[in-house]
Amino acid sequence: MAERVVIGIMPRADFKKYTLEIARGERKPKRGEPKIWFDSTESMAQILSTKNRELLRIIRNEKPESIIKLAASSGRQKSNLTRTLKTMQEYGIVSLERHGKTIKPKVLVDEFIASFGL
Repeated sequence: MAERVVIGIMPRADFKKYTLEIARGERKPKRGEPKIWFDSTESMAQILSTKNRELLRIIRNEKPESIIKLAASSGRQKSNLTRTLKTMQEYGIVSLERHGKTIKPKVLVDEFIASFGL
């Protein structure tokens, strides 16, 4: 079942400092803090573009059994689709479950709440 996740924007250097503080036990993430971080609004817009959100809707609603079936449903090229899904997987938005020789995409996040400042 997909979930609602808070996303944030933080420069890469600040994010590195933030994660190191957590790893050292100097900081504890607060309730409601972003779980997915982007380093810019541009990178967020690229990953969560209209085209990619439509892709997530197709995966959620149709539950394709493979990337090949998803390519047919979405009208996107398999190579481009695989690259996009791997990037989304890195952000924790989708999972790519291997079943033998096929890879089944699954939506993990289907609602995003953005949180960022100046």
